[in-house]
Amino acid sequence: MTVLAYRAARKQAVPDRVPTTAVNSLSTYRLKLQSKESPVVRSSDLKNADRPVKSGPARSPIARLLQLGSLVGRVGASVAVEQLISLVRSGPSRKLHQVANLVRNAERIVHDLGQLKGAAMKVGQMLSLQDALLPPEVTGVLRALQQQAPPIPFGVVKRQLDAELPGWRKTIKRLEPVAIAAASIGQVHRGVLRDGRPVAVKIQYPGIAEIIEADLVNLRRLLKSLFALFTDADFAPVWGEVRDRLREELDYENEAENLRRMAELWAGSDQVVIPGVIDAASSRCVLTMEYVAGYTPDEACGDAQPQALRDRWGAALFDFLLRGLFEHRFIHADPNLANFSFLADGRVVVYDYGCVKSVPRPIVKGYRELCRAALAGRRGEVPSLLAAMGVTTGSGAPVSAELVAPGLDFVQRVLADAHPYRFGGDDQIFRQVFDLTTSRFGEVKDIRFPHHIIFIDRTVVGHFGNLSRLRAAAPWREMLEARLY
Repeated sequence: MTVLAYRAARKQAVPDRVPTTAVNSLSTYRLKLQSKESPVVRSSDLKNADRPVKSGPARSPIARLLQLGSLVGRVGASVAVEQLISLVRSGPSRKLHQVANLVRNAERIVHDLGQLKGAAMKVGQMLSLQDALLPPEVTGVLRALQQQAPPIPFGVVKRQLDAELPGWRKTIKRLEPVAIAAASIGQVHRGVLRDGRPVAVKIQYPGIAEIIEADLVNLRRLLKSLFALFTDADFAPVWGEVRDRLREELDYENEAENLRRMAELWAGSDQVVIPGVIDAASSRCVLTMEYVAGYTPDEACGDAQPQALRDRWGAALFDFLLRGLFEHRFIHADPNLANFSFLADGRVVVYDYGCVKSVPRPIVKGYRELCRAALAGRRGEVPSLLAAMGVTTGSGAPVSAELVAPGLDFVQRVLADAHPYRFGGDDQIFRQVFDLTTSRFGEVKDIRFPHHIIFIDRTVVGHFGNLSRLRAAAPWREMLEARLY
């Protein structure tokens, strides 16, 4: 709970901004990348699809190593220079320039990893959710990687579709050439089946499997160094978890099976919609599913929607998380809000099942006991319960009660009986957690944790951020109790 609650507190407190003092001090620095127009693909490209076109991101291991190496070199040199200059600075001036330098480097990462796609971009997206490890100014910039990436030309993905499903035209009557979404591994095109049903066709970038493997070799070295800056925990099992999830995302047949299993688990739900798989138009590199139109995240989180409706969407996301963890032991582990759309009746449509985590029973039991202790106000039991889950200090001792306290304060505030907690408007707990993390960084760095919680952590933190964007309020305590007992 100390790991999850810390990150959740930071995520919900300032989801789209940084503390006022930091904003004022950094007013001369660019905290967000300027949006860039994605290439527009006209319908005429359907006729010109067989002409030579740019094939997308670099594919050879050497080319990608050079690009990643260049990025690391520029970032590393920048950090080294900053460290030298910081020797002659003191107090607020030093901290200001350090944060500004981190922001500039985050912008470099966003630009380069977004162009590389593949595992490099995916890992960048993961970093953007790590609010407990990185300053909020930096995660604010990295969050740009969660947005839509520039699509590759339709001619390229069409040839991939022809190679994977030579007879796709027998099932799909029409396929729009302009991608409705583009990400790190593939992009999505809207289509219509011969029977008139609207579908979303997810097509993997050609050669992306080789790209992923090339990235894994290089990123392991880079992330090991980054990991060591923030924790003394063993990197090997953590990397194994990240690597396995990335490789699973390449297999669209596996994703289709995840979809079918989720649809079975959520059949009859009045809160969550799981699109059906179109087997006749799917393969290992192509996934065709039912298209369910809804509000985009920006539309759903905007002021045009009634708050009562945003509250219903927030409750649906929260229960999706709770049931996945405690009931199904099978969680959708990519909480990027772009993977959801929102219906006018309060239901939420869930897309992208490449990253799904089966949770071991002992881990679920640990979370259940932690939540029961928090609900009952048994704060003194939390360090030992965390230790039973494998969250300890480097010596194997329980983490200190002082380190756990701010996270528990946040959890108890969310679960208070008095009135439903509204996410997104309270940064007091954020300041408390941030100050403690900074002042006791050595103790935080010494925490060890089981690798299984990495993607559970990512999911919880991500959804707390989603609830903050929706500014949602609901009977969180009642909902949690319903899934624990």
